[in-house]
Amino acid sequence: MVRTETPVCDFGKPAPDFRLPATDGKTYTLQDVRGPNGLLVMFICNHCPYVKAVLDRILRDVRDLQALGVNAVAIMSNDPTDYPEDSFDNMKRVAADLNFPMPYLMDATQEVAKHFGAVCTPDFFGYDKDLKLQYRGRLDESRKEPVPNARRELFEAMRQVAQTGQGPQDQIPSMGCSIKWIGSHE
Repeated sequence: MVRTETPVCDFGKPAPDFRLPATDGKTYTLQDVRGPNGLLVMFICNHCPYVKAVLDRILRDVRDLQALGVNAVAIMSNDPTDYPEDSFDNMKRVAADLNFPMPYLMDATQEVAKHFGAVCTPDFFGYDKDLKLQYRGRLDESRKEPVPNARRELFEAMRQVAQTGQGPQDQIPSMGCSIKWIGSHE
């Protein structure tokens, strides 16, 4: 497990388009998942201890953001050959068991992760209503252990994006396990 931090937010960078299969049996594009006030794209997986530690908070924030007109989508880009816990069948199980409020997509070729510039799980990309990047920070200060009563940095940033179209200037990078690229055998 290699710990990786996300790069600084490239404000205004357009969201790359995609067309990926989801655990609900549908296929989604960028236009299918955008919300009237923004979109949160997150790269997560099933096996990462960083994701596991905060997944309940991610799902809470996704539900709360939907009420503000910000939709969300989760994308899994790891190589499931080396990480069977991240297989599509296991993605379906996790999404069903936790009642995911957003589509959970499989990026089997890893091309979508590369187009976004995703580097770790969790990796958050917060877009405004015009699908321009406004947030590339962390969920909160939790790492592999949740921090009680942590400030909801991601939620607050995306609420600001929904209300003003602008993300906060000061953003702390997300941190997690590196994406497991095909052939890398980390």
